Amino acid sequence: MKPSVYIETTVVSYLTARPSKNIVVAGHQAVTRDFWKRLADYEAFISELVIEEAGKGDELAAESRLQELEEFESLEIDSDCRALAKDLIEDGAVPAEYADDAAHIAIASVHAVESIVTWNFKHINNPATRARIRTSVEKRGYTCPEICSPDEYLGEDDD
Repeated sequence: MKPSVYIETTVVSYLTARPSKNIVVAGHQAVTRDFWKRLADYEAFISELVIEEAGKGDELAAESRLQELEEFESLEIDSDCRALAKDLIEDGAVPAEYADDAAHIAIASVHAVESIVTWNFKHINNPATRARIRTSVEKRGYTCPEICSPDEYLGEDDD
């Protein structure tokens, strides 16, 4: 069985964005393209929330993001997902004004996805946040997905 991953919206945004002149962002874009090429090795999921977020903004950019997401299975956002997202906010694991970030984590957790792949270092993927998220998720009886960026997920290249 292939490992499972939940693709958070920032990943497809980096994939389809115009090449950046910022060297860090350009590096993230290159890593994202490499990660995307390897997705056949994983059971990859999105959710209706990813589709909704990817569809916002510039019409052409949104169309490009949505095209990239067409082939992925979308996980249901059920009452368990909504309850866990609310708990993540109430526990202070995710700020209330970033409820969509809590929802991404809850969806992946409730559906027992092994990893969440994201470029969101502010509210999802940083050491302090990951610890609070893990505590909150596990307190509710779910297994917390590993939270990582595409470069962490790929590991180091031997080239």
